[in-house]
Amino acid sequence: MEPFRIFRVTAIAEAFSWTGLLVGMYLKYVTETTEAGVWLFGRLHGALFIAYLAATLWVARAERWSLWRVLFGLAASIPPLTTLIFERWVARRRPAAEPAAATA
Repeated sequence: MEPFRIFRVTAIAEAFSWTGLLVGMYLKYVTETTEAGVWLFGRLHGALFIAYLAATLWVARAERWSLWRVLFGLAASIPPLTTLIFERWVARRRPAAEPAAATA
């Protein structure tokens, strides 16, 4: 599978897991109704956080990103939902794909 595609999937999944974790934290600490959301999304987010970091390094190497772009990509994993913003920013700045060769 193409490195950028895996990067895109992990960036989106990491953001959704952040959302689930934030909802779980609200339910645990504000409404004090359940800890299930933190239990589930905490584990899920932890795994997706690591997957996002690995995918970022993989696509950075494959596409020869600058050091600054790599650092911003890795830092985007920390604030909630920032991986979505970074992924969109990078997608808009990628070179266009080579046109397919015409067949006669």
